[in-house]
Amino acid sequence: MYIHLGQGTVVPSGEIVGIFDIESTTVSKNTRVFLEKAEKKGEVVTVSYELPKSFAVCAGKDKKQTVYISQLASSTLLKRSDFINSL
Repeated sequence: MYIHLGQGTVVPSGEIVGIFDIESTTVSKNTRVFLEKAEKKGEVVTVSYELPKSFAVCAGKDKKQTVYISQLASSTLLKRSDFINSL
């Protein structure tokens, strides 16, 4: 199954490592450093240029990490993933 992250971006649900709220997690210096390093490595994909509300960390079958920055709330993305799990 796939999860829609916004603006036509979908990822396989099995590749999602975690979905995080930007506002609450970027309070931590470790999270900011993680996101900065991912950006420098070219691992960040901005789904929309609207105000970002969440980010999803994904790892493909090749173990390559991708961080998707989304305008959708983390609660919305989590609900979508729960819907898929309930099928």
